[in-house]
Amino acid sequence: RQVLDKSLFNNRLLALVFIAAPLNAEESKKPDPLFQDTATLTAVLAVPMSALLREKPTEDYVEGTFTYLDTDGKSHTLNVKVRARGHSRLDLCTMPPLWLNFKKSQVKDTLFHKQDKMKLGVHCGESLRHEQSVLREYLAYRVLNILTPLSFNVRLLRLTYVDSEGNRKDVERYAFLMEHKNRLGKRIGRDDPKFEETTVEAIDPEHLNLTSVFQFFIGNTDFSPIASSPYNECCHNYVMFGNEGEPLIAIPYDFDQTGFVNAPYASPGEQFPIHTVRQRLYRGRCANNELLDATLARFWEAQPAIDALIAEHEGLSGSVRKSLHGFVKDFYKIVSNPKHVNNRLVKRCM
Repeated sequence: RQVLDKSLFNNRLLALVFIAAPLNAEESKKPDPLFQDTATLTAVLAVPMSALLREKPTEDYVEGTFTYLDTDGKSHTLNVKVRARGHSRLDLCTMPPLWLNFKKSQVKDTLFHKQDKMKLGVHCGESLRHEQSVLREYLAYRVLNILTPLSFNVRLLRLTYVDSEGNRKDVERYAFLMEHKNRLGKRIGRDDPKFEETTVEAIDPEHLNLTSVFQFFIGNTDFSPIASSPYNECCHNYVMFGNEGEPLIAIPYDFDQTGFVNAPYASPGEQFPIHTVRQRLYRGRCANNELLDATLARFWEAQPAIDALIAEHEGLSGSVRKSLHGFVKDFYKIVSNPKHVNNRLVKRCM
């Protein structure tokens, strides 16, 4: 395992901060209309909520409508089919994460142009902390967007849930829509190969190291870019993209089990030597340790934008905003010290 010399570390890091490339912008096409703006979208989801929450169907859809306001304040209503999704949250949460399935014929030439099936991130329970967790997970995706366009786009909603059968009161909460992996693949010009597992050597090392440090940044251990998943094709909380003859691009998702989000139910796996998700544990690959300098330079370059994102974003309570700033500050304190980088990252690699 490579151990970094302090003087070389400081000099190389300083140089890389100034010569770092503009975050791979050339590797990504223009996003779909829904993700070209980060303004919060006001919307209403009207479905038989009582049945949806009671039965939490993961196979059969319920019928409903999705109404949103465009930038001119004009209302648009789309037919939508809705079902529950998820695994642990399906059992833990009063409100499970949802799939929204739009009609292609209706979304053409609207804000939802080219959208079909989309994940909706929602509040798990009714408390304020659960809604703050939605905003925190949304911001985790936005931080990764700052670091690289090779990541899932998200769009924040101020969403009103209406029970179309009239059995429940309307509920207004934050939620977010997530770019479908098929649309992400189109945007980055790569296919979605189907296989159960892969190897570190098959994955683009620069992007893998970037996302590995990002997982450390958000305090995540609930992932593997190579191991098979019991729920989907490879890999656990990563989606793989690649074209024949090229390295795979491993793109992470699902950040609720992280210190950055700090969901009420979040906890690290028993196999890890940490007690809470607020404790960071590096799970990057030793084969990519030589890329750490360049990766950390990218994080230093992104620091002002990350700080501004947290400082300026709507909806966060004062205590949550302060907590997020503190959690981010702790990361930068670690990576500013070569000794800490050696002890917490280099020597902890897999």
